[in-house]
Amino acid sequence: MVDLKKYLPFLRWFPVNTPTVRADIVAGVTVALVLIPQSMAYAQLAGLPAFYGLYAAFLPPIVAVAFGSSHQLATGPVAIVSLLTAAALEPIAVAGSEMYVVYAVLLALMVGIFQILLGMLRMGALVNFLSHSVVVGFTNAAAIIIATSQLGKLFGVTVEKAPQHYQTVWNTILATTDTHWPTLVLGILAFAIILVLRRINPVIPNVLVAVAVTTLISWAIGFEKKQEITVSQLGSESVRNLIKEQLDLSRQIEATDNQLRAAEKNWLTIKKEIGEDTERSLKALHEVDQLKLTLQGLKNAKKTDIREIKSLHLQRLAAENNDGDRYYLVSDIPADAAKDLAEIAIDNEVWRVLSIDKQGKLLINAGGAVVGNIPPGLPDFQFPSFDFNVFLQLLGSAIAISLIGFMEAISIAKAMATRTRQHLDANQELIGQGLANTVGSLFQSYPVSGSFSRSAVNIDAGAVTGLSSVVTGLVVLITLLLFTPLLYHLPQATLAAVIMVAVIGLVSVRTFKRVWQVQPNDGLVATITFVLTLLLAPHLEQAIIIGVLLSLGIYLYRTMKPRVAVLARHPDGSLHDAEVHGLKTCENISVIRFDGSLYFANTSYFEDKVMLKLAIKPGLKYVIVDAEGMNQLDATGEEMLVQLTDRLSSAGIEVLFARVKQQIMKVLVRAGFIKEFGDWRFFRRTEHALEFAWEKLGDNHKNTCPLHLPSPTNPEKDTAEKISKTD
Repeated sequence: MVDLKKYLPFLRWFPVNTPTVRADIVAGVTVALVLIPQSMAYAQLAGLPAFYGLYAAFLPPIVAVAFGSSHQLATGPVAIVSLLTAAALEPIAVAGSEMYVVYAVLLALMVGIFQILLGMLRMGALVNFLSHSVVVGFTNAAAIIIATSQLGKLFGVTVEKAPQHYQTVWNTILATTDTHWPTLVLGILAFAIILVLRRINPVIPNVLVAVAVTTLISWAIGFEKKQEITVSQLGSESVRNLIKEQLDLSRQIEATDNQLRAAEKNWLTIKKEIGEDTERSLKALHEVDQLKLTLQGLKNAKKTDIREIKSLHLQRLAAENNDGDRYYLVSDIPADAAKDLAEIAIDNEVWRVLSIDKQGKLLINAGGAVVGNIPPGLPDFQFPSFDFNVFLQLLGSAIAISLIGFMEAISIAKAMATRTRQHLDANQELIGQGLANTVGSLFQSYPVSGSFSRSAVNIDAGAVTGLSSVVTGLVVLITLLLFTPLLYHLPQATLAAVIMVAVIGLVSVRTFKRVWQVQPNDGLVATITFVLTLLLAPHLEQAIIIGVLLSLGIYLYRTMKPRVAVLARHPDGSLHDAEVHGLKTCENISVIRFDGSLYFANTSYFEDKVMLKLAIKPGLKYVIVDAEGMNQLDATGEEMLVQLTDRLSSAGIEVLFARVKQQIMKVLVRAGFIKEFGDWRFFRRTEHALEFAWEKLGDNHKNTCPLHLPSPTNPEKDTAEKISKTD
C-alpha cells in the first residue's frame, strides 16, 4: 500500500485538535508580524522593489512547510540568500529594473529545480562540501557586507556601486558629508525602538512597532518631497545639455535596437536559404556584430550620463508661481537670478534627479526615500522568461544559492527537531525548499530559504504543526489585498535598520576563535574565506568556491599523511604511542597503528613510515599492524600490503594484523590476500597477536619484552577467535 504521507508530508499534521489549531494561529500571526517588514527589507537588499519581498513571503512559506520535513521551519526571504541574489544579478542588469526582476524570478526557478533534483536523487549530503570553517568565514563576512550595504540608505546618500564592495563602502563614507539628516534620525529611531523593545520584552513585535512609528512620522512631516519638472525649468545650461544628451541617447538606443533585430532576422533568413559560410551570410553577420557593438557603446554612454545626472545637487529658486521655479546646480546659482524672477525665495533644500521619462519630464526629490507605491492585489501567475545566455550566466550562482540556502534551512530545522523530537528527513526538506522556490517563481518570487530568527519566533510562540506557516502566508495575503497603501510612507532608512539589526547576530567572533582552537588549519580556511568574501564582493560565489577547494585540499592533505604510531606498553597496562609518552619499545616485535583509511594517495606514505620505523630495529621478527583506525582500503592500498608483506617475509619479518574491520576483511578476501598469505596472520585483538609472536619467539623473550603485560592469568591464545575468511 502506498504511504501518501511520504509524498504529501503535510498529511502528518492531521488529525489536529482545537488547542493545536489555536497555538498554530497565534504562532502564524506572530511570525507574520516579523516577516512582513523583514521581507520588504530583504527584497531591497536583493536589489528588488520592496513589495517583491511580500510576494516571496506569500506562497513559499506554505509550500515549503507542506512538502518539507520540518513542521516549524519558517521559510521566506532571508539575508544571506538576498545578498547572493543581488551578487548574481547586478553584473547583468540594473538593480530594480524590469529585466532585473525578470532575472530574479528566473533565478528562483533555477534554484528550486536544482534543489528538487538533489532531493529526489537523495543527494542532500552535497551540502557537506560546505565545511563548518567555510560557513563561519563566509557568514561573518556576509553579515558585514549586508550591514555596510545599508549605510547609504541609513544616511540618505546615493553613490554609484563600484566594481568591489569595499570601494562602494568607502565612497559611501565619503558621501556622508551630504547626509540627509531626517533620514538618519528616522533610521536611528528605528534602531532604538527595535533594540529597546527587544530588551524590555522580546515578545513585543519590535520590528513592527518600529515600522509603524517611523511610517507615521514620515507621513506626518512630509518626509518624501517629490516633484515633477520639465527640462525648461533647469536653470543651469550644462544640466539641460546633459538631460538632452541622455534623451537623445535613449532615442538612438531604441532605433539601433530595432535595426539590430531586423539585421538578425535578415541574417537568419540568409543563413537558412544559402548557408552560413557564404559571402552574403558573413556580410549580414558582420552587420549584426557592428550593430551590437554600437548598441553596447550607446548603452554604456547612457549609463555614464545617468550616473552623472543622479549625482547632481540642485537648488530651487522658487517664485510665487510654481511654473516660474528654476533649478540650478548648487555651485551654479547666478548672483543676479533675483533680477529675472519676481519675489524669489531661495530654499535650502538639495534636490536630486530620480528619473527621466521619454518626454523629458524629470522626477526630482528633496526629501527622504520611502517604499512608495505597492501594487495592490496578489502577484500574477506567469512562467519565468527564459534566456539561455542568462541561464548560463546564472547557473553557478543558482547552485551556490541552492546549497547555501539549503544548508541554512537544514541547520535550523535540525536545531528545532532536537527540541521537538521530530524525525527530520534532509532530502524531503530539500524537496520542500525546492518546491517553495519553484512555485514561488511562478508568482514573481525571488529565491527564499529557512529563517533562523523567524523559526525561533515560530517555535517560541507555540507552533505545533505546519499550519502556523499556512497562517503566516494568509496574513501576508491579506496584507497584499488590503493594507499595502499603508506602507507607502515607510522610510527606506527603517528597512535598512531592520536589516542591520537582523544580521548583527550573524557576526560571531567566539565561533571564529573556537574554530582556531579546535584545528588551526580550519581556522586558516575560515579566515581566508572571510577575507576573500570581503575583498571579492559582490562576486561572493568565487570566495565560496575557493573556501571549498581549500577545505578539500586540507582534507586530502590530512588523509595523505595520517598518523603512523609505534605502540608500546604504558604503565597503566594499555598500548600508547611510544614517542608521545616516552615509552620503551621491543627490539623483536613492533606494533604499528595507522590512523586513517589506506588508499592510493597515502599508500607510499604509509609504506615509507613503516620502513623508516623498522629500519632502526635490526633484530625485528614481527610487525603487528593495529588496523582499528583503518576504515577503507582500495586496490592501491591492497597491492601495497601485498608487496610490504611479501618483502618483509622475504627478510624474515612476519606481518600480523589485529583489529581489522569487517569491510577491510571483505576486501582482502575478495582480492585473494588471505588466500595468498594465510588467515593465521589476522587477530581480533592486539594482545592475541602479541601472544602469537611471543609463542613463536619463546617464553624467555616474553618475560623480557617491554610489551609484555604481567597478569595473574595470561590472555588465551587466539585460536578459536581467529577471523575466518567469511567474517
